[in-house]
Amino acid sequence: MYPAGVLTGDHLLDTLLVTQWIEPIWKMLWSNKALLAVLWELYPNHPNLLPAYLDGPRELTRYVKKPKLAREGANITLVGETTVETGGDYGEEGFVYQALAPVPTFEGNYAVIGSWLVDGEACGMGVRESDGPITTNLSRFVPHMFR
Repeated sequence: MYPAGVLTGDHLLDTLLVTQWIEPIWKMLWSNKALLAVLWELYPNHPNLLPAYLDGPRELTRYVKKPKLAREGANITLVGETTVETGGDYGEEGFVYQALAPVPTFEGNYAVIGSWLVDGEACGMGVRESDGPITTNLSRFVPHMFR
């Protein structure tokens, strides 16, 4: 049907009928929040990291409790001046406790920027915005691609 190894967006829907899409297992490593605690242990006080622990909040008084394998704001607890929680199906795998870095608000909207690098070069960015301090799968999202 198509040359081997060639798949473009134009033909993606055609292949869904005959192909089962499976994400590679190595992607789980980068989405596991335990990596935050490992990075903090390897590089304590690095300016691009926040303190993070697997065994509880330790000395942290303002922190985020995140399930190790959760996605899109599920089962998050923000502990600060007030406590904010989201529901979900995650947490059985354990939690990571990370220092709270409050998200700035703009006219009552909380905006978070996610960026993607490939081989050290910026290639994309996503802006996710919500009405509360925890972004979820219902938050507004605008993707950007760089060339």
